[in-house]
Amino acid sequence: QVQLVESGGGLVQPGGSLRLSCAASGFTFSGYHMYWYRQAPGKERELVARLSSHGGSTNYADSVKGRFTISRDSAKNTVYLQMNSLKPEDTAVYYCNAVRYYPAPRAEYWGQGTQVTVSS
Repeated sequence: QVQLVESGGGLVQPGGSLRLSCAASGFTFSGYHMYWYRQAPGKERELVARLSSHGGSTNYADSVKGRFTISRDSAKNTVYLQMNSLKPEDTAVYYCNAVRYYPAPRAEYWGQGTQVTVSS
């Protein structure tokens, strides 16, 4: 059974830090590009960070550059999102996403989401 399970969300004060985890099971983790998305109330889901399947390439939304870091531990089949200097506008449900582009057919999985609330 394929699963992506996020954890690590919660309530944090502005300027604080959280580390989100996404544990993968049921598929070959190393062949997948990993993404973190977020969706705030009343807004569309947006891409926050991307990590290539081999771990050598990352991309970030402009709004989180310099504050968030995506990484993976292949031995644990887990991807992380370290979030520092958190702002109230980072409040959202954060989702983990795994995508395999090759070989065909494309495969994609989503986690259930974890709530992050930044508030004093």
